[in-house]
Amino acid sequence: MSDAVRFLLDGQVRELRDVDPTLTVLNYLRIVERRSGTKEGCAEGDCGACTVAIGERIVCGDGTDGVRYRAINSCIQFVPTLDGKELVTVESLKHGGKLHPAQQAMVECHGSQCGFCTPGFVMSLFTLFHGNAPADRDGIEDALAGNLCRCTGYRPIIAAAERMHALAETDQFDAREAETARQLRTIARTDTLILERDGRRYFAPKTIAAFAALVERHPDAVLLAGGTDVGLWVTKQHKTLPTLIYTGDVAELHRLERTGTAIEIGAAVPYSDAMALLANEYADFGELLRRLGSVQIRNAGTIGGNIGNASPIGDTPPLLIALDARLVLRRGDATREMSIEDFFLAYRKTALAPGEFIASVRVPRARPEIQFRAYKISKRFDQDISAVCGAFALRLAGGRVTDIRIAFGGMAATPKRAAAAEAALAQQVWNEATVRAAMRALDRDYQPIGDMRASAEYRRLVARNLLLKFLLETAQRPGATRILARGKAA
Repeated sequence: MSDAVRFLLDGQVRELRDVDPTLTVLNYLRIVERRSGTKEGCAEGDCGACTVAIGERIVCGDGTDGVRYRAINSCIQFVPTLDGKELVTVESLKHGGKLHPAQQAMVECHGSQCGFCTPGFVMSLFTLFHGNAPADRDGIEDALAGNLCRCTGYRPIIAAAERMHALAETDQFDAREAETARQLRTIARTDTLILERDGRRYFAPKTIAAFAALVERHPDAVLLAGGTDVGLWVTKQHKTLPTLIYTGDVAELHRLERTGTAIEIGAAVPYSDAMALLANEYADFGELLRRLGSVQIRNAGTIGGNIGNASPIGDTPPLLIALDARLVLRRGDATREMSIEDFFLAYRKTALAPGEFIASVRVPRARPEIQFRAYKISKRFDQDISAVCGAFALRLAGGRVTDIRIAFGGMAATPKRAAAAEAALAQQVWNEATVRAAMRALDRDYQPIGDMRASAEYRRLVARNLLLKFLLETAQRPGATRILARGKAA
């Protein structure tokens, strides 16, 4: 067992002992390393001023070791999760007296004004630079969606993203990739990382058996995945978390597999890794994940965490309920499987037994006879919390509804199916008259509340209209047009 966090910073191994388990990477950089380039803007993973890059060892297509760089929000990332990784900050980029292409492009394109947000933008550009190829305009906008700027405006920053690859095709990180991969292999642990400080404990096991044993031994522990929610408990609510068990180092929880019947997604798989596979099966699922959060959030957050969080406004549960996904739960050596719609019992209450955890989620493969749509309504298009999220899966035969599943988030204390509306549609002709009857039936399914995101009446009206929207998109009316992401029609 290990009691030291080891990671790379500028090619040097940092070994930290006696670490506060919930010390954020941002505070470590500013207070311990005295690196002031990384800024605190919001302390909740929203503004991107704190963006840094994490390098992880991967196996390349030719079988050699490589390094993949991803942007994350350091304000909600805990230092112990850096174990075995490389940390890259804005101070790491200048090399041999020359600015990095991302930095130089920002200078040439006048992408900075007050400069507070600039280091975060530069780090997002750095990870974009290390993508497989120069990004198009949509890819650039997506990469920068998690970085907010109050004074410069985004046009010159987008210009910098378009410019940087013309300045250089590679950088010093590419040149030393093999050596970095070797160093990461050297510091990789094979046992459980255990940290204790001031009566608080942090565990990062390597195997699912060790993880299961720890969860069974500490049933009240907080299970930490990407920290996109748990991080806010510390930075915003100032909670003390006595015991943390980290999912991110368990290889089995990172399993992502497509079989003949389902996509199996391990509980620790980040959104970024699952996104392409889900989008290939269900275009609307991919689009929802793109809007769920910024690149920084998608690189850290997980679908397993989104389910386990049990928030009534979590974005993925309504879609998974409509698709009839199933959860694999584990306690010790025993596993059981259940429908995700049975998992949510009450507000923030789930069917998990003490010592039990989500191991994976099984999403049925797309079938040509099933029409699926998902709609997210929020005040801001990108990376905002849903006011209402609706998902629909429909099967027709001869113009009649043979099967339909409707689920909403934001309408009740849990993500919930619309049983009354489904019953109103069963075996009925799929037309406006029957759908309007089902729209009225939604009032029996949900009694939404009003809050800062939307009034109860607004939610009621939106839910009804989303069902009508689903009809209009699936009734195959002559000349009907569907508006997809970024205003593109289909």
